[in-house]
Amino acid sequence: MRVTDYELFAVPPRWLLLKLETSDGLVGWGEPIVQGRLQTVKAAVDELVGGYLLGKDPLAIDRHWRTMYQGGYYRGGPILMSALAGIDHALWDIKGKHYGAPVHELLGSHVRDKVLVHQWVGGEDREEIAKEAIDRRNQGYKAIKLNATVEFRALEPPDAVERARRRVATVRDAIGDELYLGVDFHGRVSRPMTRRLVEAIEPYDLMFVDQPLLPEHSEFLSTLTAQTTVPIATGERFYSRYDFKRLLADGAVTVIQPDVTHVGGITELRKIATMAEAFDVTMIPHCPLSPVAFAANLQVVFCSHNALMQEQDLSLHDPDESVGLQYLEDPSTFEFDDGYVRRPTEPGLGIDVDEEYVRKQSRADVGWYNPVWHHEDGGIAEW
Repeated sequence: MRVTDYELFAVPPRWLLLKLETSDGLVGWGEPIVQGRLQTVKAAVDELVGGYLLGKDPLAIDRHWRTMYQGGYYRGGPILMSALAGIDHALWDIKGKHYGAPVHELLGSHVRDKVLVHQWVGGEDREEIAKEAIDRRNQGYKAIKLNATVEFRALEPPDAVERARRRVATVRDAIGDELYLGVDFHGRVSRPMTRRLVEAIEPYDLMFVDQPLLPEHSEFLSTLTAQTTVPIATGERFYSRYDFKRLLADGAVTVIQPDVTHVGGITELRKIATMAEAFDVTMIPHCPLSPVAFAANLQVVFCSHNALMQEQDLSLHDPDESVGLQYLEDPSTFEFDDGYVRRPTEPGLGIDVDEEYVRKQSRADVGWYNPVWHHEDGGIAEW
C-alpha cells in the first residue's frame, strides 16, 4: 500500500482539512491548521506530502513523522508542527482502517469508557456569561471555561482586578459547586498582574487557570504555581514534547493543554501525555476546532490515564443544530450524555467525514484572522 494522492479543503469557519488517499482505496482525514495562518500551513502540507510522503507506505507512521520533523534541519514551531499534525492524523486514520481498529486500541488500549468534555462560555457582561453558563449546565455539561478579562494592560488599577473577580464570582454562584469551572487568562495578563488576579479569583474553587502567562514567559510559571492553590495550566501554544519537557522538569504546571493540531498530531500528543504522567500532571487537550481534530484528540484521551477531560466547541448536546458536526455523515457520531462522550469504537479516527459536504463548503471564501485589539492609548493589546 502506498500514499497516492491528497487534497486540502479550506472550509468555514476557519478550518483546513486534509484527505490522504492510498493505492488500496483507504482514505484518511486530518486537520492541519493554525487559525489565521491557513494559507501558510497549506503550503507547508504541500511541501511535506508532495515533497516526501507521496509513494510511501502509510503504515510506517513514526518513521515518516521523524523524517518530516527532522529531515528539514529547521524544525518545530506552529506552522511546521501543525502541518505535520494534520498529516499524522490522516495516517493514523488510514492505519486504523487498515487493521479494523480505533487508533486508541493500536496505541495500547482504552483506559476508560467515557470522558468528560468542557464547553467555553463567552460574552462581556458577567450576567450574560452567567446565563450562558446556566444554559450549558442545563444542556448537560459538567465543566465550563470562560475568559477572565478583555484587554488588560501591563499594570492595571484595582477596579480592573475587581471586575475580573466579579465575573468569576457571578458565574460560580450561578452554576453552583458541582460543576468544574476553568478560567482562561489567554496570555492577556502581564507577569506583574498575574499574581494579583490569581489571588483575587482563588476563592472560587477553580478547575484551573489557563495561560496565566504568555509562552514567552513560561520560566516564571513555577513561581506562580508555588504561590497558589489554583491548578495552573498552559500548553495550547506549545508545539512539541521538547517545549513541555521544560515545564514538567521545573514543576511549572499541574495541567497541560496540548493541541493535537499543533503538537505534531496523535504521535506526538501520545508521547507528551505519557511524559506528563510521569510527573503526575493532568492533561486536558485544547480543541476549539472541527470534528476531525476532536476525534484525533479523543483517540489519545482514551488511552491516556492522566487525561481528565477534553475541550470541544461543537455543541455536542445538539448535533442536528451544530454547525461543525455537519461535516460528518452522522452528526450524532459523538455520543454525548450527561457531560460525557462515549468511547468511539469505529476504525481509525472513528468518524466518517461527509466529503460531499466538505467539497460544497470549500467553495466558500475562508479568510479568518484573529481580532487585533488595542488599548485606549492606541497600543496593541493581547487577544
